Amino acid sequence: MTYTATIEEENKEIAKRYKDLLKGTYQALSAKDKKLIRSAFDISVEAHSEQRRKTGEPYIYHPIAVAKIVAYEIGLGATSIAAALLHDVVEDTAYNIEDMERLFGENIARIVSGLTKISRLNKSQDASIQAENFRKMLLTLHDDVRVILIKIADRLHNMQTMDSMPEHKQVKIASETLYIYAPLAHRLGLYNIKTELEDLGLKYTEPDVYSDILGKITQSKEEQQTYIDSFSATLHEGLKEEDFDYDIKGRSKSIFSIRRKMRKQNVSFEEVYDKFAIRIIFRPESKDEKFDAWKIYSIVTDYFKPNPSRLRDWISQPKSTGYEALHITVIGPESKWVEVQIRSERMDEIAEKGYAAHFKSKQGNVKESGLESWLNRLKETLENQSVNAVDFVEDFKLNLYSKEIFVFTPKGDLKSLPKGASALDFAFSVHTDVGLKCRGAKVNGKLVPLSHELKSGDHVEVQTSSVNKPNVRWLDFVMTARARTKIKTALKDEEKEISEEGKAILTRKLRHLKITMNDRVVNEMAAYFTLKTSFDLFYRIGNGAIDNTQLKAFVNQKNNAFISFFKSKLKRSPSKDISDKEEVTYKFDALVFGKEEEKLEYTLSKCCNPISGDKVFGFLTINDGIKIHKMNCPNAISMQSNYTYRIMQAKWIDTTKQEFKAILKVSGVDKKGIVNNLTRIISNSMDVYIHNINISGDEGVFEGKLSISVKNKTQLTKLIMNIKKVEGVQKVERVNTM
Repeated sequence: MTYTATIEEENKEIAKRYKDLLKGTYQALSAKDKKLIRSAFDISVEAHSEQRRKTGEPYIYHPIAVAKIVAYEIGLGATSIAAALLHDVVEDTAYNIEDMERLFGENIARIVSGLTKISRLNKSQDASIQAENFRKMLLTLHDDVRVILIKIADRLHNMQTMDSMPEHKQVKIASETLYIYAPLAHRLGLYNIKTELEDLGLKYTEPDVYSDILGKITQSKEEQQTYIDSFSATLHEGLKEEDFDYDIKGRSKSIFSIRRKMRKQNVSFEEVYDKFAIRIIFRPESKDEKFDAWKIYSIVTDYFKPNPSRLRDWISQPKSTGYEALHITVIGPESKWVEVQIRSERMDEIAEKGYAAHFKSKQGNVKESGLESWLNRLKETLENQSVNAVDFVEDFKLNLYSKEIFVFTPKGDLKSLPKGASALDFAFSVHTDVGLKCRGAKVNGKLVPLSHELKSGDHVEVQTSSVNKPNVRWLDFVMTARARTKIKTALKDEEKEISEEGKAILTRKLRHLKITMNDRVVNEMAAYFTLKTSFDLFYRIGNGAIDNTQLKAFVNQKNNAFISFFKSKLKRSPSKDISDKEEVTYKFDALVFGKEEEKLEYTLSKCCNPISGDKVFGFLTINDGIKIHKMNCPNAISMQSNYTYRIMQAKWIDTTKQEFKAILKVSGVDKKGIVNNLTRIISNSMDVYIHNINISGDEGVFEGKLSISVKNKTQLTKLIMNIKKVEGVQKVERVNTM
């Protein structure tokens, strides 16, 4: 449809939209506030006067719409409304940040500056997934959370007005929205905005599915209202008898969540049983909202039988987003399961507006203790530059959408963790040092492995040891971004220590072999062992992957030019006579999948041409098996957003740094304390971990098997030699199965 409007009509429409903005603000505006907003509006109108949107409409419609979302739906005050009106002024017009500070003060200038930085970041690359940009964008969160709230409002209005854009841009922006903006809105308590962003994201990424579900929801609207009326009529008498002042509303499940449930449970639209919930919103009749909520719960369950396993008490322990409510699932009319949400008006405001509702009287201030602690943890993670940006965004996303559990510390304090968190995640949530030195945990008084998954209500006590160190296996069972960041940093620090130790060892060994260590010799050795850097060489010397025999082989070839040439030819040959791959290999020589690090058949995708060492993921295609894509592939966001169920975790590994399992068969004369002596020897060996010990004795002799993890063959050989020295042990050999 072609846009046609005269200048006079446009001016009238701008004035009307401005009045609408002021009319329905969530926070009460003083005369000073209105003056500030008017000044921001006048500057914005003047600055954008020559600009048009792609539809042909005046550009000023967009800042007014964003300010309206900020005022109505997020519930922020005058400072944020003014900043929203000005959010594109510095980016798109002749005004600069200094002008903003001169005209509107430091606060608004800082917010507009943050929004301008984000806007420029998003335009700086064509690649859909801009992990480093997202990291920088999220850094604005701890400077002033209003920056990100206004950015979410900006994204919502862009999503609402994307029809005039080309299809490829619609898909890109929608995928990016599903990938990062919807989870952010969820984490900041903006549930209505999160729902709309998800539904609009689906509208452009899967238009046919969206239209089909929307049509079916529209058809069933009348039937749904009849059902709500029937449910309300049944409850009315009981609630009135107790003099409750209340409203009962129906809330349809979002199109996106219906689609997710259909896909997850492999069911049709008709088979999704909880397509809507019933919400009871009450005005408290006593000073105790909690008491009133449970009273209403009692009335509801008098009329309708509840499912006890589906009770969710978010009043006694609110979510870290500030959300409070009682959720119960009951058998309603026609024997259908219905979710009933019980909230006071105050709780409903928090659910609708997020943190702004906590501070209705304090305009512009949206911080609260739960959000503060989350922002502080986020700041710590963001500022750790050693973490790869793509890893960070993936970890961060997990923590945005995860459901919460609440566990008790030994002192009886409650801690909130994402659902699926392990005992080790808890240890890191207490303190970084507690996590790094954690050697075990007691859950409800019982000793459990560090990988033990915690449940709400667990009482957790961490056991630490000053000599304990993190290992790479910990990354397989922690899910919080904080724990993953700290473990990765500690592992890198340990690698540096091993590398420095390896450098000292190599200097001594080369001196013994009458060779002076210098840059030329180190480079020759790195080339000989097919390594990329001197760090890799020193690390392998330090952890025993390169031993004396291999060093002597290097010296021999160095002293003989012909052998050197001959060996270089051999090294390019696929011959299997080359040194054992468990000991010396390329830096990234294997691609593995999933937590079990399986080796599967795959092909490299041509759209992004990944190479060894790139951050990658696997995508299960319909006809071509597993295809490997780089994390920053132009198609990554679209695949990750729309086909989550076909994404496979994948990574390149260096097998000299990878642990591998070995099973040893041990036999000999049964002596007192033989098991203790064996476990002591294994525990004292650096980076050797016990999986299983199975030893049995019979009339003075014993036989058993040990399942262990080791770094390399050299380490295993040393361990076998040490076990043979234990009194009573006569035979140790490596076998294939337990």
